Amino acid sequence: MPPLEICGKEIRTRGKLIRVGFVDGEGYQYLDNPEAALAELRRSGYPVDIFTFIQKLSDTLPRYNYKMEWDNMAALPISTFDEWMSKQIDFKVRNKIRKAAKSGVVIQEVPYDDAYVRGIHAIYNESPVRQGKPFWHYGKDLETVRKMNATFMDRSIFIGAYLENTLIGFVKLVCNEDHTQAGLMQIVSMIGHQDKAPTNALIAQAVRSCADRKISYLWYANMTYGKKQTDGLADFKRHNGFQKIDVPRFFVPLTLRGRLGLRLGLHHDLNDVVPESVASIYRKFRKQWYSARPSRPGGGQRNSLSGSAAQS
Repeated sequence: MPPLEICGKEIRTRGKLIRVGFVDGEGYQYLDNPEAALAELRRSGYPVDIFTFIQKLSDTLPRYNYKMEWDNMAALPISTFDEWMSKQIDFKVRNKIRKAAKSGVVIQEVPYDDAYVRGIHAIYNESPVRQGKPFWHYGKDLETVRKMNATFMDRSIFIGAYLENTLIGFVKLVCNEDHTQAGLMQIVSMIGHQDKAPTNALIAQAVRSCADRKISYLWYANMTYGKKQTDGLADFKRHNGFQKIDVPRFFVPLTLRGRLGLRLGLHHDLNDVVPESVASIYRKFRKQWYSARPSRPGGGQRNSLSGSAAQS
């Protein structure tokens, strides 16, 4: 279904039985006036049963009288780079950042040009599997990669990790409208160079880039998903100073189906209702399945903590 523009923001939907509407790029942009947006959405006739939205990291006190549930973000409060380096991470992470530099990895902010896009394309196509599941960017052509990473260009910061002038990892940071927070929309490193700790070095530069711009929070998707409270990626975030910060998420029914769906809990994703004991068995089986499959052209199938923020 094509998106609808409301109050300057694109609205998209997910779900079939219950159509849940949300702001496209949620976390990177927010509704300035949810009441006005809801009124416009009702007038539009756009097929949404329930509309959901969240508040910013800097504003965690619930401010609206709609049905509210707590969501969370993996967020890093930022004052200065030196504060993060000396007090917010442990010695193991500091050693990895230094190891990257000693291994010849150069980290820098870069322009979004053809060379950078070609480097991203090569990283995407290194391996079809990451974190024990299919990597959804694998196999995309160069032009698709160029377009998909060109969103929010006026608020994006691009960072590259280079080894002998070859891109081995990258970050796309996107700031929200008032530059109070920035999110890791993409952070991916080559599996073949994970021994050089490029992902830790990329996080370090992301912190520095935010600190230099007086951005108060760096966020990296969720800290927990549904009933899954911890895993290797969550541990990686914690070791790098990220904390779980709860933020209010509101749900507003717009139709009779939406009111019934909200009452029955049908607005939740499957991950929210499947018992963790069942989900963990499935994840283990999935990882074993993909690890046992023969490698395909483009790279091996080893696992990696480095990945897309959207895949976390």
